[in-house]
Amino acid sequence: MKVLSMIQPWASLFVLREAKYETRTWRTNYRGPLAIHTSKKIDKAVCNHVAIQALLGKHGYTKENLPTGMIIAVCRLENCLMVTENNQTSSILEDGRIVSGNDYFLGDFQVGGFAWEVQDMQILDEFIPAKGKLGLWEYNL
Repeated sequence: MKVLSMIQPWASLFVLREAKYETRTWRTNYRGPLAIHTSKKIDKAVCNHVAIQALLGKHGYTKENLPTGMIIAVCRLENCLMVTENNQTSSILEDGRIVSGNDYFLGDFQVGGFAWEVQDMQILDEFIPAKGKLGLWEYNL
């Protein structure tokens, strides 16, 4: 299965569906099953932001108990859309849809970047320890 590694708290916010999109600087043509892996790194400065603490807290997480170095969920990658416009409070994707609110706040919607859209997110009952890699990588679940 293809796996995408993400830094915390972004990985958990995405898996918990607080963020609709995962933003990347690169496009992928891959579509299909995708596992979400949490890297060992935690962005502590982001975790100290009041709004991020509130979003994590809704699900019982703090920067101290975020899972790291684990595959935590599986989903299906449906779309990879280029960001065509950024207005500092919202963005427009290549298919014309507008990204705003928490979806915008929880991503990096630089013009020319990409918003990955997934469906059917399922958090695993038991997280799987794994060493992450850059880009999409393979893991036999």
